[in-house]
Amino acid sequence: MSDRLTLTALAGIPAIVKGDDLALILGDALRMRNLSPAPDDILVITHKIVSKAEGRIVDLHAVTPSKAAEDLAEETGKPPAFCEAVLGESRRILRKRRGLIIAEHRLGMVMANAGVDRSNVDGGGDQERVLLLPEDPDRSAAELADALSARFGVTLAVIISDSVGRAWRRGVVGLALGAANLPAVQDLRGRQDLDGRPLAVT
Repeated sequence: MSDRLTLTALAGIPAIVKGDDLALILGDALRMRNLSPAPDDILVITHKIVSKAEGRIVDLHAVTPSKAAEDLAEETGKPPAFCEAVLGESRRILRKRRGLIIAEHRLGMVMANAGVDRSNVDGGGDQERVLLLPEDPDRSAAELADALSARFGVTLAVIISDSVGRAWRRGVVGLALGAANLPAVQDLRGRQDLDGRPLAVT
């Protein structure tokens, strides 16, 4: 295992639209920077470009709110069509108050608005559009990893990330929504910590 961690920002990524070939765009950006992926390299990609390429954009003007969405809108002050989009991505609503919806996303993550996001989404004229998380982030990560690994001749890992707030904390943390070619979870139960105590739930 290397004792060094190097982070390199990848410039040259254009605005992504539905149907874009992300593997081609990312591969070209790596080539333009004279970057050749090596074994154990990890490419971390914001979910927004994946969602945009996959067409996970919803025009709220085309959404018909349900009674549940109208009730949620009344409680939170958020638009009914937006609430319908949130409900469509949610297993359940965990907390709600004026200006706030905390939901369990259908994939299991706990997030504000079930990950439904308005920021950095082109409104498209008079449209009011929102972006959803990728349909299957692990599958999206695997497809990108396979295509980029084939292009560069080395097994490259991919993480699809999102920034999320945590309860009672200032700021945000990076969350891996999807991953490929690396162990996303390691079970350390039964191993010992530095003082010899067995780990029970790690």
